[in-house]
Amino acid sequence: MPGVAYAVVRSEPPQVFLADDVDVLHRVLATELVARTPADVLSAAETEEVKEALLDERWGDAVLAWIDLMGTEVDVYTHLHVYTENDLPADLIGAQIQFAPLFRESSQPSS
Repeated sequence: MPGVAYAVVRSEPPQVFLADDVDVLHRVLATELVARTPADVLSAAETEEVKEALLDERWGDAVLAWIDLMGTEVDVYTHLHVYTENDLPADLIGAQIQFAPLFRESSQPSS
């Protein structure tokens, strides 16, 4: 079952990052978000902490440190199913949808 991992950075404007799994997503966030932070935004000690995590390839640690230091919320979703033609074949969906809850008889009288 194909899926993706994604993150929503609650910045202004919000940013969305998409990857094929959470490990790749951590690397994306580390390179596209954490490493692009200007050095003068953090204190020298904070900068060293984040740089050390990046250089040690501890991507998740670097991202978590960045979130804590910057105070920016990042929502990470580790698996979202990607629907394909095989999941919803065009020639069968019309027949299948008739069995959905919306098409079941209601016990409520209609108005």
